[in-house]
Amino acid sequence: MYTFYYGVGTCALATHIALEEVGASYEAVRIDMVGGQQRSPDYLKVNPKGRVPALATERGVLTETPALLAFVAQQFKSANLAPLDDPFAFARVQEFNSYLCSTVHIAHAHKTRGARWTDDAAAMETMKRKVPETMTACAEQIETGMIKGPWVMGDAYTICDPYLFTIARWMELDGVDLNRFPKIKAHMQKMAARPAVARVLAAQA
Repeated sequence: MYTFYYGVGTCALATHIALEEVGASYEAVRIDMVGGQQRSPDYLKVNPKGRVPALATERGVLTETPALLAFVAQQFKSANLAPLDDPFAFARVQEFNSYLCSTVHIAHAHKTRGARWTDDAAAMETMKRKVPETMTACAEQIETGMIKGPWVMGDAYTICDPYLFTIARWMELDGVDLNRFPKIKAHMQKMAARPAVARVLAAQA
């Protein structure tokens, strides 16, 4: 059995959904991010980065959403959550997830995590004001150049889909008008209708 550490409202939702989709045997442990539990000595023994998600396996602890999603897809091959037999197609999956991790998530983090980049209060406010613009630009990139079909990669549901669903849930709060992005909006609706997604959202409520 795996132990999965998550925080409500975080990117950990993507891996949580993936674990549920494949029917993995796991225990979900909620970390109180608002209360600072991620910086507690006990949790830092699990993940010294002090962040979620983290997945404890029989071989050690894994962190970082793209890595966890790839692990789930490869560990549960029969679920067909990634084109593992096609290096190019799998690289496309990783390309999309890496964009969400390295660009979109960072743009979002400038809203509430400005202290990661500056100690200047005025600079933090400037970063916050920029978030609607940068997140809208990210949504435009996803909408026009990255979603291939009903699911991110086309006809097949993959590990890209719970990750996009997770990130897209932040967009309106970040000032993005989702009515401008019908593909993303339709994708969110399709994801919300999946039983595994409903179970995870209920568990995290």
